[in-house]
Parts: sequence; C-alpha cells; structure tokens
Amino acid sequence: MSEPYVKLEIINEVGYIEFFHPAHNSLPGNVLAKLAQTITDAGTNDVIKVVVLKSGGDRTFCAGASFNELININDEATGKVFFSGFANVINAMRKCPKFIIGRVQGKTVGGGVGLAAATDYCMATKFAAIKLSELNIGIGPFVVGPAIERKMGLSAMSQIAIDANTFYAPEFAKEKGLFTHVFDKTEELDEAVKNTAEHLCTYNTDAMLEMKKVFWQGTDHWDALLAERAATSGRLVLSDFTKEKLKTYK
Repeated sequence: MSEPYVKLEIINEVGYIEFFHPAHNSLPGNVLAKLAQTITDAGTNDVIKVVVLKSGGDRTFCAGASFNELININDEATGKVFFSGFANVINAMRKCPKFIIGRVQGKTVGGGVGLAAATDYCMATKFAAIKLSELNIGIGPFVVGPAIERKMGLSAMSQIAIDANTFYAPEFAKEKGLFTHVFDKTEELDEAVKNTAEHLCTYNTDAMLEMKKVFWQGTDHWDALLAERAATSGRLVLSDFTKEKLKTYK
C-alpha cells in the first residue's frame, strides 16, 4: 500500500468508502476531491443504504491536509482552493442523504477531526487520539471548526483548538460526543461498524433520510460559510509567521 487512493466497496447494502495516503493519510487536493465525489456518488446510489467512512493503514485515521501542498501556497486564490478541499468533503457528507458511520482506527489531526465530526455516528479505538494543530503554524481550524463545534460543542472545540500541541485521548472525544464507542482492538471496531451499518440497513430509508435532515438542521448556509473560512485560512497561510513556521517542516 504505497499509492494514494479512494475506493468504494458495497457489501450487504453498505457502501464502504476508504481513503489512503502513504504520508499518514494526510490528504492532498486531488484525493480530497475524489473523496468528496465518492461520497456524493454513494449518496445517489440506490444499492447503498448506509455509508461507512474509513481509512487505510493501522494507526492513523487522517493526519489532515497535505503539508507538501501547504508549503507551496504562494497566493490567496491558491490558498482558498487548498483549504476548500476539506470544506467540500464536509459539505458532501452533510448533504449525503444517508447515514455516514465513521471508523476511526488511529490518531486524527486537523482536517481528520473534521471528517470524524461530520459523520453521523462515529466509533474509534483506544489509539484514536485527536489534535487540532493548526494554531501551531499560524492559522486555525477554520474550515473544520463548524463541524467540530456542532458535534462536540464550542467549549470543547475551543479547548483543543487553543491547546494545539496536545493529543486528546479518545475517551475525551467520547465524553464530548465525537465518538460513540471506543474499542481496545481494531478487530472489535470493525465488527461493531459492520454490525451497526448492516442493522441500520434494515430500517426505513425514508425515516433515516428525515432523521439526517434533523441532525443537520441549521447548516444550510455551510456552503458559503466554509468557503469564507477557506478564504481566511488561505490568507493567513501567506503571513510571515506561517511562512517562517513552514520552513521548519521542509
């Protein structure tokens, strides 16, 4: 497993969407675009009743956006496009008419926390610590913030955004509503995800659609909101502070 990918596999009416990148599942723009489109396609596929979002590899669910691309941003327009990557995925998840179950097998950082927060029901392992590290490089979790705030509350989101050096334990994430269950082993997580998804497939799809509308009520403005947030990040990433910080990652 060395090449990045996004794939969709349908098993027993469950659409398993898996993404992977060899750099700890940090996601460049082309992978994010494919992920957003795959989620949209799964939402319109009549064979699929429930979606599962997962990543390849063992110990990292998603390390956020690609640093290689971030370092090479030199103008605001490019910055906005870059930060719109996660915005487009979150909006695709929000608009998907089917429940999305998250499978978080390991650490998740930045945009990865946003992906977990945008699922409708998210399960994890004891290795799934979370961190919002954006403030470390002079930006902030602007794009993923609304999804995290919606799921965990403003207080918890503020705490982990300000404490940008700390990995918070999955138990904290469970207590704050990001995760529903935390398992000791990945095998236990996979069994629970499978059982939950397949059980949901026995429910009335119209009822699940109406419930999804209720869960996401009040977010109709997110297309514009997340675009504005992406522009903010795109501007800040050009600051002298951030440019100096990014040099240390080269």
